[in-house]
Amino acid sequence: MIEGVSEVAAMCVGLIGLIGASATTGLPMWKVTAFIGENIVVMETRWEGLWMNCYRQANIRMQCKVYDSLLFLPPDLQAARGLMCCSVALSGLGLLVAVAGMKCISCFKDNRWVKTIILMVAGAMQFMACICVFIPVSWTGHVIIQDFYNPLLIDAQRRELGEALYIGWMTGAVLFASALLFICRRIPSEKGSFDVYAPPQLLNYKPDTNRPTMTRYHPISSVPIAYFFSLLDIKLDLIRLLNARIKRQIIF
Repeated sequence: MIEGVSEVAAMCVGLIGLIGASATTGLPMWKVTAFIGENIVVMETRWEGLWMNCYRQANIRMQCKVYDSLLFLPPDLQAARGLMCCSVALSGLGLLVAVAGMKCISCFKDNRWVKTIILMVAGAMQFMACICVFIPVSWTGHVIIQDFYNPLLIDAQRRELGEALYIGWMTGAVLFASALLFICRRIPSEKGSFDVYAPPQLLNYKPDTNRPTMTRYHPISSVPIAYFFSLLDIKLDLIRLLNARIKRQIIF
C-alpha cells in the first residue's frame, strides 16, 4: 500500500517538474532590465530569454523578437538552451519509463524485481533532469550578479534576475524530490523468474522403519576398567613364558 502511494506521488511530483522545466525553457524572463541611477526610463522593460527577447512599454502590449542566430547569444544562454532541452527530454522520458513500473500497470505484473528496477531507472533520469536544470539556471544567475557589480559596465548593460530563474530553481527541487521518491525503495530479495521449487516429497521426508538398524560403535573410554587390566595381566604372563623359554634354549 505504501509503495503504491509513493509511486503515485512520484508521478505527480515528476509531472509538476516536467511542466516547470518546460515553462522555464520557454519563458523569456531570464534577464530583466535593471533600473539603476537617476536617469531611468521606467516606461520600458526588456526581457531576455533562451529563444527571444521582449520589450514592453507603458500602455503598449509586449513585443517579442526571436533571435536571428544562436551565436548572438552569450555563452551562458547558449549552454542553457541545450541543457534545458535535455532536462525536458529526460524528465518526460523518465515519466514514461516509470509508467511501466507502476503496480497498477499489467506490464511485468508477475515480476516485482523488474518493476522495482524500472522505477529506479526512472528516478535516475529524473535526477539527471534535475542536474540539467540547476546548472544553467545557477550559471546564468551567477553571470547576472557578476555583471551587476562590475564597475566597467554602464547602467544600461546591467540586468537583474528574471522570474524564469526562480521557477527554474523551484523546478530543480521538485525534480529532485521526484527522483528520491522513485529511487528510495526496497529491492525484492528474490527475482520472480528465478523462484526455487521445493518438491513436497523432500519437505515431508520420513525415515524407513523397515531398514535394519546399524550397530553403534563404543569407544575405549566406555569399556570397563577391570576388563582392561585383565587383558594387561594376560599379556604380562605371555611375556614371562616367552622369556623362560628363551632362557632354557640358551642353557641347552
